[in-house]
Amino acid sequence: MSDIVVIGAGVGGLAAAVRLAEAGHRVEVHERAAEVGGKLAVFERDGYRFDTGPSLLTLPQVFDDLDLDLRPVPLDPVVRHVFPDRTVLDSSSVHGVFLERIAAAMGKDAADDWDRFWRRAKRIWNASWDSVLRRPMNRATLARLSWRLGDLAAIAPGRSLRSLGRAYLRDPRLRMLLDRYATYTGSDPRRAPAALAAIPYAELTHGGWYLPGGLGTLGEALHARCADAGVRVKLSSPVTGIEADRSVRGVRLASGEFVKADVVVSNVDASVLYRDLLPAPRRLAGLADRSLGGFVLLLGVRGTTPSLAHHTVFFPPNYDAEFDAIFGSASRRARPVDDPAIFVTRADDPAVRPEGNEAWFVLVNAARQGTGWSAVDWTRPGLADAYGRHLLDVLAARGLDVRDRLEFMEIRTPADLVSAPGGSIYGTAGGLTRPSNRGPVKGLYLVGGSVHPGGGLPMVTLSAQIVADAIGAA
Repeated sequence: MSDIVVIGAGVGGLAAAVRLAEAGHRVEVHERAAEVGGKLAVFERDGYRFDTGPSLLTLPQVFDDLDLDLRPVPLDPVVRHVFPDRTVLDSSSVHGVFLERIAAAMGKDAADDWDRFWRRAKRIWNASWDSVLRRPMNRATLARLSWRLGDLAAIAPGRSLRSLGRAYLRDPRLRMLLDRYATYTGSDPRRAPAALAAIPYAELTHGGWYLPGGLGTLGEALHARCADAGVRVKLSSPVTGIEADRSVRGVRLASGEFVKADVVVSNVDASVLYRDLLPAPRRLAGLADRSLGGFVLLLGVRGTTPSLAHHTVFFPPNYDAEFDAIFGSASRRARPVDDPAIFVTRADDPAVRPEGNEAWFVLVNAARQGTGWSAVDWTRPGLADAYGRHLLDVLAARGLDVRDRLEFMEIRTPADLVSAPGGSIYGTAGGLTRPSNRGPVKGLYLVGGSVHPGGGLPMVTLSAQIVADAIGAA
């Protein structure tokens, strides 16, 4: 039996804590915030309840071994897509149904193209699931993949998601739909790896899901499961450092207390761990680019809106202009996107809004917080409010005007996401170059969206599984 300290009570940290306690270890979690969940946060006001982090649950089976009794509800459509020409396409987790919807909205040729792309995406998913997502990313894993030539060809190292889409999809609207999946990992589709085609395959094969009461209930369920497993979760308990020589010895708390540990599992951003918590700052090998940030409106809306699905995305006429603005270019620095894709989540759930009204979570991709060339200083006086009003004007221009139906508008910018440097909502951008789940000293492990296998609820949970398997049973 080992004494294990988990730093951070995000989904990855709590999932690792449950698995390690079930494996016979003594586990203690220290979280600097006053609540669990990490980015899986909840905001409540005037009878409205908003998920301010993830809003879509995919691959719910990765939580099965945690015995959380989640009871997710399937979504149909998974996402409603509204294109610049006002074409509406509802995605489905039943492939044949989705092909019928594509044919009805865009024609049979577009449906045939998607079907061809789907067969390639399935190969990418199978290769990724078998060889990458559930295994630690190390030399042995890469060597194993290099010998599986079929998997390697499917994943197509060096090819971008944009390039893959253009090879299969002739309709620019389907290309736009595919490009959006790069943003699930905080990436620019023009540079994101073709392997990210596994994301739409996973979402549209295994479905999109909602948890009654909102996805914040996942954090609550994990917290309760920790208690059942004997994990001690200590909130408002910041860790200021890890003490180690060749192996970890424990952690130092902000109170000055030293907590001895044989193993430390870090659920903080990898760059923060390496820079601030290790005994001497270390260079973080394998750090991918920071992901994009998110600008969020939380809207209390009077009345109902039949044109909205649970998730609806409104695409702009020029999608590339969005990525130029977010990431900057050689000739122009990053800036707020003037005409962005707008993602609206509106749950038809009486637990999250007053009767007859709606709680809207409105997300646009944004440059991360900072003062550098590829960032925006979202703390600049007046910027957030002005941009929030601008987004309402953009929505109105796209046929969804709620400016006279608002009870309130709350704003969250990348500067408000203190758990991730620069407000990078997915940690590190998509690819195979994320930091390893093993730290630079013996007994130190990493979980969460900034490390392998990546961001998003399923990947974060898989990182916890990888680490729990690496540590092993007591």
